[in-house]
Amino acid sequence: MPQLNPNPWFFIMLTSWLTFSLIIQPKLLSFVSMNPPSSKPSTAPTTTPWTWPWT
Repeated sequence: MPQLNPNPWFFIMLTSWLTFSLIIQPKLLSFVSMNPPSSKPSTAPTTTPWTWPWT
């Protein structure tokens, strides 16, 4: 059964995984985030209950 032969596909998968993790990923992670997280304390929004007209 040829689909169970891992001979060419394992090498392709391994090469692409190594290319991504060693070359592409460090280049992507070097970009500075344009929206850094703020250090302000989070406050809960004040909400008012809805008054239904039929109650």
